[in-house]
Amino acid sequence: MAEPEMDGTAQTVVAASLVRGAARIGTDHGGERISTNGVNRAPADGVLARVRTLLPDFTGALQRVAEQVLADPAAASRATIVELAERSGTSPATITRFCRAVGFDGYADLRLGIAAETGRARSAGWTVDIGREIQPNDPLERVLGQIMAADTRAMHDTATLLDLGEVERAAVAISAAQRVNIFGASGSALVGEEMQFSLHRIGIPVWAWTDVHNGLASAALSRPGDVALGISHSGETGETIELLAEANSRGATTIALTSFPRSPLAELADIVLLTATQATTFRPDALSARHPQLVVLDLLYVAVAQRTHERSHAAFQRTAQAVHGHKAAKDS
Repeated sequence: MAEPEMDGTAQTVVAASLVRGAARIGTDHGGERISTNGVNRAPADGVLARVRTLLPDFTGALQRVAEQVLADPAAASRATIVELAERSGTSPATITRFCRAVGFDGYADLRLGIAAETGRARSAGWTVDIGREIQPNDPLERVLGQIMAADTRAMHDTATLLDLGEVERAAVAISAAQRVNIFGASGSALVGEEMQFSLHRIGIPVWAWTDVHNGLASAALSRPGDVALGISHSGETGETIELLAEANSRGATTIALTSFPRSPLAELADIVLLTATQATTFRPDALSARHPQLVVLDLLYVAVAQRTHERSHAAFQRTAQAVHGHKAAKDS
């Protein structure tokens, strides 16, 4: 059943998202922008990740198309434009607008992109039970397989979305900073503390704040050249936004780690690092985001260590020697 053609607002919102996001996620592995006749085209690698990222910006019919594609990518790759329109309760015209919204010239290109991605996923074993609800009586072997498949897919999608140029900018800023503040709440706070631990070991002056008052006090002392990193899967955590905004107002370079490129946190930041998620039963997006977040921050940490190699190596030696006496003695 076809719906009235009333997606102008949604299409405008998505177009704006693509214009802003093209510099971050619309590039191929060599950093080249992929375009045809002026239309930003999504690389075949990462089509579903891009649809998932843009889903919150879609409304009405475009949202139904996106949900149908994500619910059964393999079927979408085999369906004709009329079949996909019928399954999503939309029209062929809406499918065409959807293709352009996610960066393709037409439906044929979208089908090829989805087919290539699902084919790679099948060959790598990533599709095992992804999307299937975990039942209370499922054996742990099946649960383990589903979690591994979901996390592997999330890692792959994150690698596709991540702009290494942004990681480079963040690493340069942190390497030169006199002060690095990390802000996050709840699960994001745990991720931030892990990053604080890593950077601290290589001599970076870094603090992770979970208390809003203490975080605001530290942010207020920020100066140009300092760095503030805000972590939020949704990019909508009020406390994290407030803390990053305070640091930004004092001239600090601000970095956002989020899954949503048009979220308030991302809009506020100078540098945006994107993650992808693959939710499973008992592990909604906010929880399943933790491993991709850690991967991105591990990459950033290593990039900082590379740029401060001599200082980092010396710091590792001193810290390792300091704690050596607290390790259990090995049996001779």
